[in-house]
Amino acid sequence: MFKKILIANRGEIACRVAATALRMGVKTVAVYSDADADAKHVQACDEAVHVGGSAPKDSYLQWQRIIDAAKATGAEAIHPGYGFLSENEAFANACAQAGLVFIGPPASAILAMGLKAESKQLMEKAGVPLVPGYHGSNQDPALLQAEADRIGYPVLIKASAGGGGKGMRAVEKSADFMAALESCKREAINSFGSDAVLIEKYVQRPRHIEIQVFGDTQGNCVYLFERDCSVQRRHQKVLEEAPAPGMTPELRQQMGLAAVAAAKAVHYVGAGTVEFIVEQAAYDQPESMRFYFMEMNTRLQVEHPVTEAITGLDLVEWQLRVASGEPLPLAQEDIRMHGHAIEARICAENPDNNFLPATGTLQIYRKPQAVSFERGVVRFDDGVREGDTISPFYDSMVAKLIVHGDTREQALARLDAALAQTHIVGLNTNVQFLRHVVRSDSFAQARLDTALIQREEAILFYQDPVGLQAAAAAVVADTLQVEQSLGGADPFSHRDGFQSHGVTQRRLTLMQGEQSLTALLVYGRAGWCLQVGDGELLPLQFSVHGDGLWVHHAERLHSTVYWQGEVAHVFTPRGATRISLLDPLAHAGEVAEEGGRLTAPMPGKVVSFAVKVGDKVKAGQPLAVMEAMKMEHTLAAPHDGEVLELLYAPGDQLAEGAELLKLSS
Repeated sequence: MFKKILIANRGEIACRVAATALRMGVKTVAVYSDADADAKHVQACDEAVHVGGSAPKDSYLQWQRIIDAAKATGAEAIHPGYGFLSENEAFANACAQAGLVFIGPPASAILAMGLKAESKQLMEKAGVPLVPGYHGSNQDPALLQAEADRIGYPVLIKASAGGGGKGMRAVEKSADFMAALESCKREAINSFGSDAVLIEKYVQRPRHIEIQVFGDTQGNCVYLFERDCSVQRRHQKVLEEAPAPGMTPELRQQMGLAAVAAAKAVHYVGAGTVEFIVEQAAYDQPESMRFYFMEMNTRLQVEHPVTEAITGLDLVEWQLRVASGEPLPLAQEDIRMHGHAIEARICAENPDNNFLPATGTLQIYRKPQAVSFERGVVRFDDGVREGDTISPFYDSMVAKLIVHGDTREQALARLDAALAQTHIVGLNTNVQFLRHVVRSDSFAQARLDTALIQREEAILFYQDPVGLQAAAAAVVADTLQVEQSLGGADPFSHRDGFQSHGVTQRRLTLMQGEQSLTALLVYGRAGWCLQVGDGELLPLQFSVHGDGLWVHHAERLHSTVYWQGEVAHVFTPRGATRISLLDPLAHAGEVAEEGGRLTAPMPGKVVSFAVKVGDKVKAGQPLAVMEAMKMEHTLAAPHDGEVLELLYAPGDQLAEGAELLKLSS
């Protein structure tokens, strides 16, 4: 076994490899860029070497610097993780020439599987089922059109050197083929440096099912069952599970043996994944499923923890053992499967805005009770900590949440509960979107195909399961609880609204998205009552529980509220939402600090103004909306006055502290 390895990656996968190495007594060396100088993966390793600038091309893709770092620190092998250099045959060759072990397959296997057209020709010779299509080298557009017509529409045009959903176009009829081909070729040349394409039959109700394979240097190869990765957005995976729902033992064995045949065809060593596209006549007819080879990923996959969960194995340990020359720890007949596991990729992105990637600081980062980088009922793997920044330089994935249960139903329940306990504030994430998917009938009942998200978009996007009434009650209750906690032991210093006669009334302006309304908070002898908009005036009671409050208003609901200025992030067991509270009393201190000026609280962009020059406004009235850190912030009038001048226009960028408009005093 190796005494020291270098991990040529960052983030979650670097931490993952380091955890297994630590358990095995293997020393680790991290590499890091300028942006990652204080990153979690740097602290997870025994040593760390700086390899360049923040952009991957200046650091993590500088393989000569990485090899030099390995040699300088005495590392015997390099683990590439996934992404970056993990499927770079030139890097694998360079490692060998430098006397270092590449913890992955031979460079020849990476090369053989790297080009889709050539790999499919190889698979055809090995007897692995292929989707009807054209994988030849002749790229004459007229020939490609003729081949598409022969295969029958719909067809899929795919970049031969592609991946990640790029360089891919579905064509419904012959008349649309040429335009789609030109578009696909343009994207392929820009993304991969080659405009070669292949043509395939577009499979109906397709499922994406992949087989985990493992080979050793003695010629042994096994499969570790399957993973269903059908839930995707923009051809990229969102949820993965093992085993695949509806899989019959016969089909599992057929696919497993086909995957092993594919791996043996290229003399594969180490961890790899053979991906299949599976056609199904109907969701409830597993006997109708037909599988076809899609591609082979010659590395460890992001979703490998679900395989670890159902097999009880550590795949990184297997990688290290095989790379050091040991045979596979188990034979095929000794590999067992138990229960069901699901992985959710938590990403910094806005699902309601076409999954636009987000950047920003993890101001609040609360995780469910879980283990990390080892098997458990709930597992939470990440490479970040609260206060870290998700930068624009790297992948948008924040963490991986993996759950395991005796049944799929139990795993689903555990996943939803764990997502509900995941609280992230500071940037947009897909956590609530994942909950919508997990709770959808299609996913719960395993009506799976790669179009699930598009098919169910009406119930997956622009959803607010909390509701304005409950959110408003939570925000007001949290505000009152904070105010009450500021009071001293003297009963006359309590900030609970009590007075010896009459009632105390307080008007609050609430905004949720584009919706604005007024809430009336009344304190009488019986306590607080709250009216939201045109709703009823109902009692409002609350009590501290853990890191949140039990709030009793129109209903009883546990809520946790985190504040960013006037924006409240409300988390409840049934979902999360954002709501702004514009309260002159609550923000009196902030107004005083600004000296009555309306300024940008942070760098951002003007979205809109709610007023025009000449308008008379009241203190607390919404005046403008700005976007900062991928979130919208409503700015309120610090005092009564008249709008004298708008200093910016929608779309303008603002520096922190910039004055947005002039307001008379």
